[in-house]
Amino acid sequence: MTQDTPLSPCHSRIAPDARERVLSAAQLKARGISPAQSAGRCLPGGPWQQPLPGVFVLHPGPLSDRERLRSALLYAGRPPAAGRRSAPARAGGTDPGYGEAVLTGLAALSLHGFTTAPPALATDRVDVLVPRARRLRSAGHVRLTRTSDLPEAERVDGLPVAPAGRALADAVAGLGDALVVRRLLTEAVRGGHCEPAVVVGELNRAKVLGRPQVVHAVDSLLAEGRALAEERLYDLVRAHGLPEPLWNVDLRLPGGPHLGAVDAYWPEEAVAVELEARAPRHSRLPDGRLRQEHESVWSAYTERREHLERLGVTVVHLSPGKLRDAPRQQAAVVRTALMAAADREPAAYVMILPR
Repeated sequence: MTQDTPLSPCHSRIAPDARERVLSAAQLKARGISPAQSAGRCLPGGPWQQPLPGVFVLHPGPLSDRERLRSALLYAGRPPAAGRRSAPARAGGTDPGYGEAVLTGLAALSLHGFTTAPPALATDRVDVLVPRARRLRSAGHVRLTRTSDLPEAERVDGLPVAPAGRALADAVAGLGDALVVRRLLTEAVRGGHCEPAVVVGELNRAKVLGRPQVVHAVDSLLAEGRALAEERLYDLVRAHGLPEPLWNVDLRLPGGPHLGAVDAYWPEEAVAVELEARAPRHSRLPDGRLRQEHESVWSAYTERREHLERLGVTVVHLSPGKLRDAPRQQAAVVRTALMAAADREPAAYVMILPR
C-alpha cells in the first residue's frame, strides 16, 4: 500500500470527530488497518503523520493542544508487548487507549485552568505519570515519570489529569525560575484550585521544599492562604446575617493561663470560631524543607478545645475549603452554636485581649 492508495469506504470514516484524529497503532489495527498501511500513509507528503512511536495523527498539519496531549497519553498508555498480544484494542472508539497514564505538570495545570501555565503547544514536553513497573522510555515531546504513587486521575475534557496539587508539585520540580514558581503557587490558592496545606504536602512529597526558588514562595503561600481564609470568614458572617463577633482575639483566664487565640468570638454566647488554616503548622528543617507538625498541632488543638469547652466556651472548627465550597452550610453550623448558647450553663468569665 502506498501513500496514494485509497482506503476502503469503511476505513475512510475512522475519524468522525476531533478525538479520533489521533489513534494508536492498536486502535487502527482494530479498525482493519495494519501497521504497514499506517506507516505508508505517513511517508513524506502523505495524509498522516507519526509524532510518537505507535501513535498516528490522521492529518498532515500541526497538532492542536488536545492532539498533542492525546498523543502523549496514547504513547504512555499503550500496554506492554505481552499485553498487546493478549488484549487487542476494541474497535468503535470505546477504548481511549490511555491505560493508567495520567497527565501532570504544566500540561495538567493548563487543563485545570491555570492562566499562569502555558498551553501545551508552548511547552517543550508533556509530563505523564505511569506505573513504576512500566519500562517505556520518554520519546519526542513526552517525558515519562514512573511512580509507585500514581494519583487517582480526574477527567478534564475527557483526559486523565493529576489533581491540581500533585500536578503543581510535579511542575515545580522541573522549574528553576523563582518568579514562575511563585506565580503558580499563588494562583493555586487565589484561584481556589487547592488549599495551602495540600500544596505544601505535595511539595514536601516531591522533595522540593528546600529549593531556593520554592522556600520563599511557600512562606508567601501560607500567608496568602491564611488571609483568604479570614476573608471568607468575614464574608460568611456578613452575607448570612450572623451577629458581628470580636475578630482575632486572645482568650485568657483572669490571672490565669492563656487559653489560645481564636479567629472570631461571640462573648455573650461564649462561641469561638477557629479556622483550620492554623493547622498544620510547619517548621523549617536544616535543609530548608518544611516539616508538617500534624500530630503536635492536633494534640495541642484538641487540648485547647477541651479546656475551653470545660469552661463553657463552644469552639467551632471551620476549614477554608468548606468556607469556599459550602458557605451556607458553614453559616448554619455557626448559627446553631449561637442559638444553643441559651440552653447551656453560663460560661466561666474569660478575658478577651486583642491579638
